Amino acid sequence: MLKNFLVVLIIGMLASCSNPIEKQLDLSKATILVSPTIKSPVNETAGKMLIEEISKRTSLQLKLSDNWDNNTIIAITISGEDKLYGEMIPNRTGNDLPELKKEGYRIFHETKNGKDILWIIGADARGVLYGIGKLLRTAEMLDHQITIATKVDISTSPEYALRGHQFGYRNTANSWDSWTVEQFDQHFREQIIFGANSFENIPFQDPSSSPHFKVNPQEMEVHLSNVCNKYDVDYWVWTPAPHDLTIKNAHQEGLDEQEAFFARCPRLDGLFVPGGDPGENHPSDLMPYLKDLSEILHKYHPNAGIWVSLQGFNREKAEYFFKYLEDNNPDWLKGLIYGPSSPPIDVERKYLPEKYMHRSYPDITHTVRCSYPVERWDQAFALTLGREPCNPQPLYYAKIHNKDAIYTDGFIAYSDGTHDDVNKVVWSQMGWDSKSDVRNIIVEYCRFFFGEKVAEEAADGILALEQNWVGPILGNKVIAETLTSWKKMEEENPQLAKNWRWQQLVMRAYYDAYIQDRLTYEKNLEIEAYKLLAQAETIGSDKVMNEALNHIQKADKEFVSQDLKEKVFQYAENLFQSVGAQTSVAKYNASGAERGAILDFIDYPLNNRWWLEDEFKKISEFKTEEEKLAKLEFIRKYEFPGEGSFYDNISSADAKHVTSETDDAIDYLWENIGLSRKRLSTQLFQFTPVLEYDELDPNTNYIIRVSGYGEALLRANGQRLKHTKYEKEYEQFKEFPLPKDLIKDGKLKITFDTPDEEHLNWRKQSRVTDVWILKQ
Repeated sequence: MLKNFLVVLIIGMLASCSNPIEKQLDLSKATILVSPTIKSPVNETAGKMLIEEISKRTSLQLKLSDNWDNNTIIAITISGEDKLYGEMIPNRTGNDLPELKKEGYRIFHETKNGKDILWIIGADARGVLYGIGKLLRTAEMLDHQITIATKVDISTSPEYALRGHQFGYRNTANSWDSWTVEQFDQHFREQIIFGANSFENIPFQDPSSSPHFKVNPQEMEVHLSNVCNKYDVDYWVWTPAPHDLTIKNAHQEGLDEQEAFFARCPRLDGLFVPGGDPGENHPSDLMPYLKDLSEILHKYHPNAGIWVSLQGFNREKAEYFFKYLEDNNPDWLKGLIYGPSSPPIDVERKYLPEKYMHRSYPDITHTVRCSYPVERWDQAFALTLGREPCNPQPLYYAKIHNKDAIYTDGFIAYSDGTHDDVNKVVWSQMGWDSKSDVRNIIVEYCRFFFGEKVAEEAADGILALEQNWVGPILGNKVIAETLTSWKKMEEENPQLAKNWRWQQLVMRAYYDAYIQDRLTYEKNLEIEAYKLLAQAETIGSDKVMNEALNHIQKADKEFVSQDLKEKVFQYAENLFQSVGAQTSVAKYNASGAERGAILDFIDYPLNNRWWLEDEFKKISEFKTEEEKLAKLEFIRKYEFPGEGSFYDNISSADAKHVTSETDDAIDYLWENIGLSRKRLSTQLFQFTPVLEYDELDPNTNYIIRVSGYGEALLRANGQRLKHTKYEKEYEQFKEFPLPKDLIKDGKLKITFDTPDEEHLNWRKQSRVTDVWILKQ
């Protein structure tokens, strides 16, 4: 007995030695010293920001001081200073230290003369704020207590010079067009805490364009400039040139409008003029306009920079632009911006002279019809959550950032709402250090916004939400597990009920689970309806259509999981109250169906009942029973062509043979404001898909059938095939006999050549929706 006790005791002692409890520095009674040499207004902002953010999380009221009388001190200063209120600053020696580099800082603990001193030494005023931000993200804050590890010693500086986000105060924003100046101030502060240094507005908004405006947009332009100045961060604006500069007086009128804005704006650091989207100006007209604009800009803001993008530029326009730079070497141009529909980012960097900076304009706010679509996103989510749902994708966006950032000097990301809040923080932190651990970024996010006790669990919950979207919904066990996790956190953390970040994450967990339950239910109804169609010859076409339609329409009468749906609506209301999130056009005056209106599509059909209603109506008008039966049999076998044959819905998350992915997510059809009645498979497409098979029988005759729109220049194992049927409208068909000598090994690769359609808008360009390999 004694022997066993000693063994247990020794094991426990070894465990405690191998995992020592980290000593903590208690800052709960600290006083704060802020160096008066930090430039204004940050010398006032820094202490205020630290005191207020600690108070919100702990109820402590730390005090500013100008002496060293207290035993615990938070000392805030800048590199290069020797003393802070008479005491020596423990500066390190060396020339390559992070706290000496622009915006860098060092945080460390020193014990001196019986005092505990937590030093925050910034390279400059911004470095001070970023050091404070790191303290706030890493300190353990509980009720009336704030502590940090005594061995803390963090020194770091940003990897990329530009780290910012667009906050256009306009009607198309799905939330912040309802904000006050105070809300913007707080939100900008929070973004700075996570490393942002630039904020971009979109001026010249009509005051009557949004029912949510609490401040006249022209006044808000000035307020946002002042907020940026308060934190010494850059204020940018996105402002296009006149749509057509060749129109008489357009050039001068554009300059006059901009000058009025420059004059009333107290701070302005960057002017982003998109070369296209909107506008189609040739650079021969645009560059002289920008040159004249720069002279006016510098009259009011001498250090502000003019930036331009090549969005929508064809090869001739792009070549003209780079030749202009080569010939003119303009000093008035600060840099080039890579945005949607720009030339490739690496090509821009290659041809851009070194004197100019290169900024990216990444779209981290959209899920479909965008630059960085959700990969292999299940159509059910695309139809319901749409283009602007709460979309935390930390792992995905970290990967995207690191792929493109190497060609740039940083970014200011496109955003149109609060739904992408996690992505903003991830992008800011990866811009600070591209090697950052993504989970650690999310833990810090959760610690700062939700509290120490739930930080780790909530971080895992956010990462789980990202996994909800990976691959087909049906059979995805993660979705139910994610909901269970968030429900548990929801019940255990009632203090977070009014926290808008918390609200939108919990809502997403409920929404995803509701869509999974609906999809399971509605797909089963559709399968059962097709089984009923098999009885058509026995009971007659009209009767079988009526029975099948009644069965599949149960989805509109006998509902599932209404408790989950009610939760979604409850959180949507909470979000509207807390942050102005407009999740419905009718209910919350969202500016459009694509602008975060997730409630309006929560019950969009996830089976083909709308399409079947329309098809059955057409069939009922056929003249003969034979025609009706033939069409019903075709519908029944549409996705199930029989043994030895194969079917794939292009861009479906569960497509078995499709190996390609669209580059820009224009693979989810958008028509009739999102309420298309087309067959679901018709609403998914790619322009030039690739499909691969390895299970064909070399001794069997096959026909390749293709549905889509426009042309289909099909190749089988590299050989262009001749068609025997070639219809070009949606839900019509093209057919190509497959020569046996092309599949001697049973393998087949289908590709499509790109038609010459550059002159067409993408909405009119050819695409493929469905592909069959039909055994004859």
